Amino acid sequence: MAQRGQRDGVGRTPPAPGDAEITTPMPAVTDGAAFDPSVPAARDRARAIPEAAVARLAVYLRVLSAMQEQGLGTVSSEELSVAAGVNSAKLRKDLSYIGSYGTRGVGYEVAVLIDQIERILGLTRKHSVAVVGIGNLGHALANYGGFPSRGFPVTALFDVDADLIGIPVGGIAVNHIDDIVRVCSEREVSIGVIATPPAAAQAVCDRLVEGGVECILNFAPVVLQVPDTVEVRKVDLAVELQILSFHVARRADGAGPAPQVNGVAPPVLDHRGMDGVVIRG
Repeated sequence: MAQRGQRDGVGRTPPAPGDAEITTPMPAVTDGAAFDPSVPAARDRARAIPEAAVARLAVYLRVLSAMQEQGLGTVSSEELSVAAGVNSAKLRKDLSYIGSYGTRGVGYEVAVLIDQIERILGLTRKHSVAVVGIGNLGHALANYGGFPSRGFPVTALFDVDADLIGIPVGGIAVNHIDDIVRVCSEREVSIGVIATPPAAAQAVCDRLVEGGVECILNFAPVVLQVPDTVEVRKVDLAVELQILSFHVARRADGAGPAPQVNGVAPPVLDHRGMDGVVIRG
């Protein structure tokens, strides 16, 4: 979900016939400028990618990383599309946004594709995360090992509870929310996670922005007002549950599963906030 300033396993199969149509070699990994968001032309390319495609690129990256861990060096568009839950034509279109076209009879080099997607998603940059609101959700987020392993280390925690101030959670001492501006500035926090009650969310958001935070992940069920220079993504678990309820009700009424396009069901994206919790929407 997006608001303004918000924009906001794996089995191998023979290469699909359509892959033979993809003949343009991929750019070399060393051609980093083509995907470096700090280069103006690359920024323009990144801005031209539809947000739905950006979400799918993140899914492809997760799938490709799993393939790389399994020792796979190349993958066909059919293999990758099946693993990611999209049709191969859409996948090829998505990858064309980042300049990847594969090679006839070979497909895509996994390591090259990972490098390209990481660059276009800005994952080659250093990110630092702050979590505000150290309740049950905040504790889980602060202790989640998946963040640092994917380039998003949590470096600051904030709360108003006097019993929590100075107490380490996930190895990081909790600061008072009054220190948000100073601490975020000193630790160069670029992403803030709001896990506070709704009434406190906007004030917390304002302090994060003042502290130089550029992106906010908001778990509070409120719409935040931010400058156009700040990106916000809203995660409303209640809404996600209501969507799931709709699908359950539709199946119970005999409507059956969601329709397929070209024999492939629409992609199901995972929103993973902590180990063991997966909201699919």
